[in-house]
Amino acid sequence: MGGAGPGGTSGNGGGASGGSRGSGGGSPGGSNGAGGNKGAAGAAGSPGAAGSGGPAGSGGHASAGNGGGGSGGAGGAAAYNPCPTNGAVCKILPLGDSITYGVNDEGDAGYRGPLFASAVAASQNITFTGSLSDGPNTVSGQTFPMQNEGHSGWGISEVTTYSNGNAGIATVIPTPAFSSSSGGTPDIILLHIGTNDSGQYSATQMTTDLQGLLDKIITNAPNALVVVAQIIPLGYGTNSVIKAYNQSIPGVVQALAAAGRHVETVDMYTGFDTATMLGSDNIHPNTTGYQFMAQHWYAVIGALLPK
Repeated sequence: MGGAGPGGTSGNGGGASGGSRGSGGGSPGGSNGAGGNKGAAGAAGSPGAAGSGGPAGSGGHASAGNGGGGSGGAGGAAAYNPCPTNGAVCKILPLGDSITYGVNDEGDAGYRGPLFASAVAASQNITFTGSLSDGPNTVSGQTFPMQNEGHSGWGISEVTTYSNGNAGIATVIPTPAFSSSSGGTPDIILLHIGTNDSGQYSATQMTTDLQGLLDKIITNAPNALVVVAQIIPLGYGTNSVIKAYNQSIPGVVQALAAAGRHVETVDMYTGFDTATMLGSDNIHPNTTGYQFMAQHWYAVIGALLPK
């Protein structure tokens, strides 16, 4: 994978739609468990009630969870928003494995291309960050920011069969992922990881590793919103490890949100049709699958993005 490539921000356009969930994975991995819809944002003050995925996070921003979102809490201060409010671009870090990189749909940069297109259509001002670069030169007539942190074959924080000895994406936090050469500390982090772990490690170990990764991310980017995906299924096997891992994610997010951390979940597993949304390798999404992912990411973050 290459170094950071040309950046760009979203431009003008019409409205954009949110949507269903996406898919993941570098080399063989597992599938995702059911997640829930994002809770409505609550004003700061007393936290709002959330769905079963978790109570309101810091600033009254409810986290996503199973079974639906909770109502915003009452309070006086402004609700938490991770993006700049002074007209500056909102920096988004796509973080994960080869699915984040866009393998099998490099021409559209996987989910990153259609996600950027949604922002352009809504005249929202975003860019992507990261130490790697991949994707088209332009999307929707705008210069496309190719940067990302999608490491093919890597797991959460363990060495996997396909990671060439690298102990997961936890090793790129904070450097090089948050380095100035990669775009600096992001405002929003989109995390889809675990596919490569699922063939070697238990769901319990993966959950423990995810907790450690999130702690490391939050320590180094405490003001960023971290959106944690319940990962997409594989097109073979029972996906039992990924299902169990996915089912644990809302609880991890709930605990962090209750402690005032800015963390949410998005369910990329439910509704992801492996028969029509995966490529021939039964691991990586095809164009339809990546569009599904982009719609789900946008459904969570779209309302937060600046114009």
